[in-house]
Amino acid sequence: MLIKIVEPDFIHEDERGRLTQLVHDGYKQYNIVFSKKGVLRGNHYHRENEEAFFVITGGFRLTAEKDGITEEYDFAEGDMFVIPHNVTHSFYYTEDTYLASMYTLGVEKENGEKDIFAE
Repeated sequence: MLIKIVEPDFIHEDERGRLTQLVHDGYKQYNIVFSKKGVLRGNHYHRENEEAFFVITGGFRLTAEKDGITEEYDFAEGDMFVIPHNVTHSFYYTEDTYLASMYTLGVEKENGEKDIFAE
């Protein structure tokens, strides 16, 4: 597999609601992404960062590519996965979707460059 399917670190649910702890270590940048149904995003890779995603609501098809290997995955609310560095990833949103996105190092470098590369 080109990506790693993972679970949140901790989930607590009771009559008041739910708390989901995605991670407790290892990430320096955290984003919330909203994408509309029918949109294609991504089609890039990161040379230095691993990127983790948690699907808050919605769904999409992920295409991952590396070294001539292509894999597709369908993700929905509650799914979590990690994309290692140098894996090109594209998202086709089948529903309006909110994602949490976390980078191990952060995309913006101190010299102003970004760790985002397109094919």
